Amino acid sequence: MTTSAPAAAPWWRPDRFARKRPFLHRRAEALRVTRAFFDRAGFLEVDPPALQVSPGLEPHLHAVGADLHRPTGEGLRRYLHTSPEFTMKKLLAAGETQIYALGHVWRDREGSDTHSPEFTMLEWYRVGADYRDLMADCEGLIRRVTGGQPLRRGDQVIPVTEPFERLTVADAFARYCGIDLLASAPDPKQPGNDAASARLLAADADRLGVRVAADDRWDDIVFRLMFEFIEPHLGRQRPTFLIDYPISMAALARPKPEDPRLAERFELYAAGVELANAFGELTDAAEQRARFEADMELKQALYGERYPIDEDFLAALAHGLPASAGIALGFDRLVMLAAGAEKLSDVLWAEVQ
Repeated sequence: MTTSAPAAAPWWRPDRFARKRPFLHRRAEALRVTRAFFDRAGFLEVDPPALQVSPGLEPHLHAVGADLHRPTGEGLRRYLHTSPEFTMKKLLAAGETQIYALGHVWRDREGSDTHSPEFTMLEWYRVGADYRDLMADCEGLIRRVTGGQPLRRGDQVIPVTEPFERLTVADAFARYCGIDLLASAPDPKQPGNDAASARLLAADADRLGVRVAADDRWDDIVFRLMFEFIEPHLGRQRPTFLIDYPISMAALARPKPEDPRLAERFELYAAGVELANAFGELTDAAEQRARFEADMELKQALYGERYPIDEDFLAALAHGLPASAGIALGFDRLVMLAAGAEKLSDVLWAEVQ
């Protein structure tokens, strides 16, 4: 005779909920502080609709679909956005100059100690700024949210009062993998050379004992090496900005004028956890369309699905998106580290059923 394990008590049981109450009160305070930070800096809070024609077109992100119907009964396929980015850039094209949004986004096939299919995204945009300005914003915001106290995860204690580390992707590969990444990077002007680039990087990966499949793209190998050898080291002594990504890994970012192989993109890490992703925004509508189409071809090849391109977004770019920079920050992850919580669900008011 076998017996099944007893079911866990519902999350709302007072005895179970009591453990996470201090984390949730910390979250509520972080919300107040965050809004005050942006209000004081002259930003306008906006509230983008979650239902969109296109949910976001990163090849490895999966959206949650929604079927709507007009009063006539006509069906409409829509998606819950994976980021409010497209709407917020349309607002920049409409004339807004400093905006932020703090709301829920959805991503399918996600769930772990640092992931949830529904989570809170903090996203902001600044006209006339570049990604260096966003780094300064991040440092100021995190110090304000934490009150200058360290970020914590497990036995890791990450001070935030000193300037954050800035580390290029190329330097990270040299430091932690012994690889000259740019020696194999695809030439953005010759996209057909990706196979040759992948073979070069595959040889380096093999030396490190990393499995590489015959059909892996250069970007696939880069992501695998980053996951295994680089990300675990990031943000251990202080938060780290990982900057200047290869252009093929930054579909919405503008190229660096000094080196067109690289993009004005950074990610922010603390305690090995990615907190934010930022870009100097691409404003060329034709180039953006080409990148979207390439990404959807890849998504079709990898996952057998593709999402519609938001033609209204491309029209806004063609009309005139001003030079600007934008960033998305995982608010729940920031609260998790600021509160010293063990996992993301500790700082979510209710569990996704």
